[in-house]
Amino acid sequence: MKALKIITLTINPSLDKSTHFRGLIAEQKIRCEKPRYDAGGGGINVSKAIAKLGGTSTCIFTSGGSSGEMLEKLIANENLESYVIKTKNWTRENFIAFDTTTQSQYRFGFPGNEISKEETAKILEVISNLHAEYLVISGSLNEGLPNDFYQKIAQTAKASGIKIIVDTSGAPLQKVLETGVYLIKPNIGELAKLIGVERLELPEVEKASKNLIEKGSSEIVVVSLGAEGAILVSKNETHFVQAPKVEKKSTVGAGDSMVGGMVWALSKSTVGAGDSMVGGMVWALSQNKSLKQVIQMGVVCGTAATMNEGTQLFKVEDVMRLLEEIEK
Repeated sequence: MKALKIITLTINPSLDKSTHFRGLIAEQKIRCEKPRYDAGGGGINVSKAIAKLGGTSTCIFTSGGSSGEMLEKLIANENLESYVIKTKNWTRENFIAFDTTTQSQYRFGFPGNEISKEETAKILEVISNLHAEYLVISGSLNEGLPNDFYQKIAQTAKASGIKIIVDTSGAPLQKVLETGVYLIKPNIGELAKLIGVERLELPEVEKASKNLIEKGSSEIVVVSLGAEGAILVSKNETHFVQAPKVEKKSTVGAGDSMVGGMVWALSKSTVGAGDSMVGGMVWALSQNKSLKQVIQMGVVCGTAATMNEGTQLFKVEDVMRLLEEIEK
């Protein structure tokens, strides 16, 4: 594979179907509007976000069955450079439904089908041949894959001098940190688990992040702080960015529309917001922006994604406007 600036990896992509309906009533047929289909999955969304900002990346993803074929067409329609690893089992589908009467969003996620040993070996082979500056490993793992699979990928990529950015959670994140990566993006609850405590308060976040950095787990730790915003911590720098307040559309449940744009980070309730944040940060890194500018771009991209319904990401004009606001 040719030398590239940014590569994203999505082991467990999804074909996302979204729609609108009026009123959720048990045991009654719910009439839905014509569905919208989008290519989904952590790394794919990161590549889409980078493209929206005018950058380029190559997204590597698995694909199987008719749902996989549709996923490939959707990615081709976005003009994203891609590399497809074919699988015998079908690509999973997710369903997102927006109730226009309550302004509530409902997300139904399904597990990814099992990947065979041969397909797993193919993924590692592809990674071993990569030549890139950044590799973004994002999203969940398929059923049956071991918790150390991302760790194996990180070890392989790190041996080639690639900077690894990881956006996942739970045991797979714990394992990959044993290898040491360039950047991770936990929320404050996940950070607490990573350092072995029940919970963290805001003033403790910087120290906890420094703890991971000193252990060699990650060079940069970006922590989502809910409505407070986000904080980036490196060995020599710490930058806090407060999330601008926006009218949120892509959320689960009703509530005030004028709320902090980073609430998604704790609730996991916004489609693509976390991926948009990662995409914004990786794009900024690839443009040699300062770490302060990196976290600013990540926050505004994540916040802008909350302003759209369904599985859409952000609009560039929203990103630019929010960026001007936080830079004042």
